[in-house]
Amino acid sequence: MLALLGVVLGLVLSRHESSTTAHTPTVRGTTTQPQPRSRPPGRSRADLALDRLIRIGLPVYCGGDRGRLVALTFDDGPGPYTAFALTILRRWHAHATFFLVGRNLARWPDAPRRELKVAALGDHTWTHAYLLALPAPEIDSELARTQLAIARAGHRPVRLFRPPYGAHNAAVDAQAHALGMLEVLWSIDSRDSEGANFMAIRNNVMREIRPGSIVLMHENRGQTIRALYYHVFRDLRRRGLRPVSVPELLARDPPTPAQLRAGPAGC
Repeated sequence: MLALLGVVLGLVLSRHESSTTAHTPTVRGTTTQPQPRSRPPGRSRADLALDRLIRIGLPVYCGGDRGRLVALTFDDGPGPYTAFALTILRRWHAHATFFLVGRNLARWPDAPRRELKVAALGDHTWTHAYLLALPAPEIDSELARTQLAIARAGHRPVRLFRPPYGAHNAAVDAQAHALGMLEVLWSIDSRDSEGANFMAIRNNVMREIRPGSIVLMHENRGQTIRALYYHVFRDLRRRGLRPVSVPELLARDPPTPAQLRAGPAGC
């Protein structure tokens, strides 16, 4: 079945939408509407949202619930199924977030550059280590080495971090903050890493999905790819939910201070 799925996915054609922005010249002597405060040069709305949340220093488990946005996130890549996940994202004109394991880049060095066309990238440590068992210098190495490798491969700063297994403490939090990264956890676990089949993955996600949800998935699993291809994106569209990257979600529908303080209970 997976072989057949691979053939189907390989034939999917995707189109890239482009947009243009029209600029209206200022005419001397005319009255113009007040302009919104401009952002600092080179700083996007998402950059500013990340700046604010990194300064606060608390892990993020979800966005707000005031819009129709959700964030699908994929851990443990890149891997042999990453290309299929990207094809599906392009087919649905969707964005996502990939949390990469540094040592995997040796086998898939071009993956970050391809992923950045439809996704944001995050640090998932060098070896997928259980960080709570490591001394501070090794925690530093796991995070910093991966952050640098992804930034070099993608030619873009890495500002997101997810600890393997969701395991973090004050030392892990402090190191992520020192490296200028926002710690991103999740509000919905698809259970794909526990061996759930594609229908169970779909059910686990859709049973709890709501505006602002951050969903944990893994693109290196065939059952996850099947769930995405046959169900998840179609079901999200039926519910009027739009999948975006974590920075997009946090810029357009950020968690409230109360949600941040509450941690997972705030979602």
